[in-house]
Amino acid sequence: MLEIKQEDFVRLTRFVQDNYGINLTHKKNLIEGRLGKTIIDMGFSNFTQYVDYLLKMKKPDDLDHLINRLTTNHTYFMREHSHFDFFQSVILPDLENRVKSRVIGIWSAGCSSGEEPYTLSILLKEYFGQKTPAWDTRVLATDISKRVLTKAMQGTYDEESLKKIPEPWKKRYFTKSENEYTVTKALKDNVIFREFNLMDPIQFKIPFDIIFCRNVMIYFDQPTKDALVQRFYNALKPGGYLLIGHSETINKENSRFQYIMPATYKKQ
Repeated sequence: MLEIKQEDFVRLTRFVQDNYGINLTHKKNLIEGRLGKTIIDMGFSNFTQYVDYLLKMKKPDDLDHLINRLTTNHTYFMREHSHFDFFQSVILPDLENRVKSRVIGIWSAGCSSGEEPYTLSILLKEYFGQKTPAWDTRVLATDISKRVLTKAMQGTYDEESLKKIPEPWKKRYFTKSENEYTVTKALKDNVIFREFNLMDPIQFKIPFDIIFCRNVMIYFDQPTKDALVQRFYNALKPGGYLLIGHSETINKENSRFQYIMPATYKKQ
């Protein structure tokens, strides 16, 4: 296995944290293990050559590959089920009652390969039923990785990814082909995929009613998390909800969010 010199480790981790918020300062073994093959495949003989090239050229495809190698994109439909139960049984009735415009702003931030925003779209269609055409419930789904966004837009998944989806939903919202399932056009049309770096200012046209950002902040240090949570707060409407991963927490001393239940917060 290729070893990375301390100066190259510092250069690489500083670049990743400054540009993507991802803290890898304690992940030397991970970097060596996950990037060794990449370095050899690109024709370099050591980390110094690779880091020199990466920081000089800054090619989007190479940076995309770097982030994908150093982070985990494992997810599946209905992951962390309690969030979706709360979404359908509490949040949607609340918004249906409060939102007179019938436009609900939902953001899946760090959507990975699309399972989360498609799950939300299914739940929206199940909740509103025949009233669906009267509501604009399109989900904005963003990620930093072009590779996972491409997979998300294709909308094709294996059976393992759908293991928690009820059989009636599989028939209603997916087309099966051998051992793969592809989301229906109606489901695809309800999700807007965009490339977005969470370190950038959040400047979308309208504020959101709900933000899902789950299992993303595990890669950030505390100051980065605190700053992102504040940006989420500003991007939500009063009464809006923020849902994070169950292994994540919000610094209550630095946040104005109201705690609702584990990994679930509300803007006053």
